[in-house]
Amino acid sequence: MLTVSPAVDPDALLHEVFGYARFRGHQRDIVDHVMAGGDALVLMPTGGGKSLCYQVPAIARHRVGQGVTVVVSPLIALMHDQVGALEEAGVHAAFLNSTLDSAGAQAVERELLSGRLVMLYAAPERVTNPRFLAMLDSLRERGRLSLFAIDEAHCVSQWGHDFREEYLQLALLAERYPGVPRIALTATADDHTRADIVHRLQLESARAFVASFDRPNIRYTIVEKDNARTQLLRFLRDEHEGDAGIVYCQSRRKVDETAEWLAGEGYTALPYHAGLEADVRRRHQDRFLREDGVVMVATVAFGMGIDKPDVRFVAHLDLPKNIEGYYQETGRAGRDGEPADAWMTYGLADVVNQRRMIDESAAEEEFKRLQVGKLEALLALAESLDCRRQRLLAYFGEAKPTGYRCGNCDNCLQPPERWDATEAARKALSCIYRFRQHSGIGYGAGHLIDVLRGKSTDKTRERGHEQLSTFGIGADLSEAQWRGVIRQLIALGHLASEGEYNTLALTDSARAVLRGEIKIELREAREPAPRVRGSRSRGSGNPKVPRAAAVLDDAGQARFAALKTWRSEVAKEHNLPAYIVFNDATLAQMASESPDSLSALASISGVGSKKLEAYGRQILRVLEQVDS
Repeated sequence: MLTVSPAVDPDALLHEVFGYARFRGHQRDIVDHVMAGGDALVLMPTGGGKSLCYQVPAIARHRVGQGVTVVVSPLIALMHDQVGALEEAGVHAAFLNSTLDSAGAQAVERELLSGRLVMLYAAPERVTNPRFLAMLDSLRERGRLSLFAIDEAHCVSQWGHDFREEYLQLALLAERYPGVPRIALTATADDHTRADIVHRLQLESARAFVASFDRPNIRYTIVEKDNARTQLLRFLRDEHEGDAGIVYCQSRRKVDETAEWLAGEGYTALPYHAGLEADVRRRHQDRFLREDGVVMVATVAFGMGIDKPDVRFVAHLDLPKNIEGYYQETGRAGRDGEPADAWMTYGLADVVNQRRMIDESAAEEEFKRLQVGKLEALLALAESLDCRRQRLLAYFGEAKPTGYRCGNCDNCLQPPERWDATEAARKALSCIYRFRQHSGIGYGAGHLIDVLRGKSTDKTRERGHEQLSTFGIGADLSEAQWRGVIRQLIALGHLASEGEYNTLALTDSARAVLRGEIKIELREAREPAPRVRGSRSRGSGNPKVPRAAAVLDDAGQARFAALKTWRSEVAKEHNLPAYIVFNDATLAQMASESPDSLSALASISGVGSKKLEAYGRQILRVLEQVDS
């Protein structure tokens, strides 16, 4: 196995190219392992610095003549941004995808075969194409094929939340190029998915690096659905006016309708889903990445690989399929480490719909059972009375001590009131049993609640249900409370929703509930109190000022504003998102320290040698003009 010359110092390379003084967490260990030619499986949360784990080894190995790194990426937008950022940092990189015309693709291929490219980004179907493999063969024969980096590796797993069949073909990389190291990276993978990645990518001998999944800057809030649009609007107006964010919906139709409604409420809201034409999706994504304050309303077709650091919130108007999906989607908020929100509203219909989709799918029974288990874990998170973060981390095998409180989720900030719903659950199950006895068929949740509450309707009269012994036995509970009871019974598997009309039926475990052997404890439904803006350590009370800049004095704020204006002009000129030029934290440090020389500017975190050469004198002029 080839090893990299010790003359390539990863710390020096990190500072020279990316402008960072030190690695974080597991990064240095991963870099050392991959630089030396080892295979690796990396699980690291969104915003944790996964890209550096293969970019630094790629640069180091290229410098000692070991050739190009091929980065497998499923998303065109991610390829464009990653390549743009690398070129800005002085690293020769390119992508091969459908946005290139024939001449553009041929030019990239010439650069690849010449050995000048450090990194090439390509989709899995491109990488496994016979013509592309022939080029890789040529590089290998000349000792110029250095490393394979497989990003979003969870896509290879059928147990995961974002399975992509084309990823299955990537196993041939191990078989065809056994001497070329591989690093697989993902932000989310439970035990099943992790094992699947190892098996399908033939990474049994790879070293696994698992970082903490905790994102302490994200506040998790889950509310019971009660007019979701009103709830969303209150959330946005109370806490995120003018902020960039993502609103996830389950269906394309709901995406379109929600985006149109938000636009009518004065927000810059854009739809994104697979039903839109490709150029429309691309335009909308570009606006989200490049403009301030855009709200993207989307299905899960949007988001994977989005590097925008200042997404201040992710809202779910519908229940995701599982915790992996929820974690991956909410993780797109707050990549810059600033306070961010993961907000979700869900209700009985969400639970019923998700269970029905699993039950009616054509999948094998083993797969269905696993999906039901994943859904139940998500429902347990949504219904939980204890710390949300503790449950979320426990799902990924990261245990916290009993009684742990994160202090940054709705349950920790406003501990919910509890009530013993055991007797109510027995009444509901008994009523469903009486329906079957009386007429041999089941009924939906709405009719069940009417009967329990003793509400006389055409349906209760026509079906003779007002004569049932259970009619009116639950009049002491509100409709919302009954919906909570039914939702929990479905979530716990004591009730099932069947058929086209979502009729309710008892499961085998319902008998234990009817006998009082299982205690059902529920949370009182309520909206969380609105947060006072600026109270989460932004400091200035101004939501548009990032935490890094909030502590600046008036002169520093003036410098920061001038630097942002300059950055915006440069980004437009280079057709890049502003954060790729410099992130807010780097600008804030410049504004605070006000360097007056290139050597002083070089000490700012995020200022690498290429950016210092390209922009250093411009930055010094901007600072000088503000201070003069």
